[in-house]
Amino acid sequence: MSLGFSVDELLPRARGGGQLKMGLVKLGGSEWLQPDPDLAARAKGFADYPEGIQLTPEGEAAGRELAAGLGVSGGLAEAACAHHEDMCLLTRAEGEEQYRLVGAAVAWPSDWTPADKMGLPLRALHAPIHGYEEQLASSVDRFMEKLKPGPIYGRANWFIAATPDMRWDAQPPRLAFAHVTPQNAGETLFVRSERQSLRRLPRTGAILFAIGIYVAPLAGLSHGNVRRLADAMQSLLDGEGERRGAGAFAPALISYARARQQEAGR
Repeated sequence: MSLGFSVDELLPRARGGGQLKMGLVKLGGSEWLQPDPDLAARAKGFADYPEGIQLTPEGEAAGRELAAGLGVSGGLAEAACAHHEDMCLLTRAEGEEQYRLVGAAVAWPSDWTPADKMGLPLRALHAPIHGYEEQLASSVDRFMEKLKPGPIYGRANWFIAATPDMRWDAQPPRLAFAHVTPQNAGETLFVRSERQSLRRLPRTGAILFAIGIYVAPLAGLSHGNVRRLADAMQSLLDGEGERRGAGAFAPALISYARARQQEAGR
């Protein structure tokens, strides 16, 4: 089952609110990484954000294995520069209960700083996500434990941003979305989707977490996806809506969706 490589294709596969779930689908090899990356954009992304490349000694061997498997000379950074996806490596040392982040080549992070996350175990990595510890942590730990070399699994998520920039440094919501109205929401709200995939490297046993970033203006999405987002505004978990800053943009998004639906029905 393919996830697609655009916001319009990814949104129907992404959770819209309610109970946290991994929501994984199995991907074929040809569905793993975007087939036509814009390498100039990748080079610029890393040039503008060199601190997005972080690698601990524990991640060096896995980085070289990844690059070799992708036919790229070098290590983790070179592998990520040669593809659309940002790439993170996780390993677990003997005696450790959780996988830890040991390498990151991230040109386009979604409001996080790789240097602040290096070395952290999974549960600490996901601490800002409301409900993760209670609803999802155990399932993620079991999945990581059982993942074998070969299979590739993918999932998607979404955020609402006030910028089309690929690297997203989120501002306080009331400031970021202050200019958004129901009338201009289609052009001032942007849907940002992460196309995430997981696979285990056969030699080192490290797990690669790849993140493909896709951004589109709300007005550029299908009617069904605009309606899907408006419905999701009503069902975000308590606390999750606050983390996403939904209170600052949800009324405008819902009003825009209603107006667009009325216009389409004429």
